[in-house]
Amino acid sequence: MVQPFRDELTSIGVQELLTPDAVDSAMKEAGTTLVFVNSVCGCAAGSARPGLRMSMMNDVKPDRVVTVFAGMEHDATARAREYFKPYQPSSPQIALMKDGQLVHMIQRHDIEGQQADAVARNLSDAYTKHCG
Repeated sequence: MVQPFRDELTSIGVQELLTPDAVDSAMKEAGTTLVFVNSVCGCAAGSARPGLRMSMMNDVKPDRVVTVFAGMEHDATARAREYFKPYQPSSPQIALMKDGQLVHMIQRHDIEGQQADAVARNLSDAYTKHCG
C-alpha cells in the first residue's frame, strides 16, 4: 500500500533509512543532510513530497537526501526524531541537518494548507542559506 509513496521519493534519488544504525550513519556524515519523514497523509501527498521534488531543481541542494517512513520503520523514525529535538514528532516532517546539527525544520503544521510550491520555496531558501 505504501510502496508508491516510497517510490515517489526513491525515484528522485532519496535514500531510504530502514534502521536506527542507518539513521546514525547518515547523521554522522559531514555536510548537509535533508531528512524527510514520509507519511500516508494528504498533506504529504499533496504538498510535502511534491514540494521536495520541486526543491531538488534548485541550483543549491543538500549533500544528501534521506527518508524514514512514519508508521512503517518505527525504530528508524524514532531515531531520526531524536536528532530533531526540541521539535515534537510530526508526520510529515522535514529536517535539514548540517554536520549533524539541526539547522531548519518544517513541521506538519507548516505544510498543511500550503501548496507544493510554497514547501519547495521554504526548502530552497533553506538550501541557499545552509548548503551554499
